[in-house]
Amino acid sequence: VEPPPGAALVVVVVFVVLEVAVPFVRPSAHPSVMAGQGATLQNFNNELVKCIEDLREKREAVNTSILKEEEEKAKIQKDLSILTDRLSKINESLARRVMARNEYDKTIQETEAAYMKILESSQTLLHVLKRETVNLTKKKQY
Repeated sequence: VEPPPGAALVVVVVFVVLEVAVPFVRPSAHPSVMAGQGATLQNFNNELVKCIEDLREKREAVNTSILKEEEEKAKIQKDLSILTDRLSKINESLARRVMARNEYDKTIQETEAAYMKILESSQTLLHVLKRETVNLTKKKQY
């Protein structure tokens, strides 16, 4: 996760502010100068606290997004598991049905082949019967 835009800048500003503020504090300085420096230091402190609060708010927003995405991820993983099981059952059913269809195809081919042999035999038998009928008719006439 990338830091929010400007987060690095805020951290750098905080360090720069602290480095600038510290040299102005001199114990031997005049009281009115020290009061002004104290006010400046207090302003820096207020800004620092505000920057930290802003960072905490941004962190909380990112954390909320993370929690939402983790919930979505868990739901998708659950759905994926259900769909994977369903796909597995469908694949098993398809395999059984394809095998059954292949058996039907084989039985149909064998039955058609046997039927064609029966037709050929019937045709041959019919020719033989006609020939014998003709022969018997000729013998009867003589």
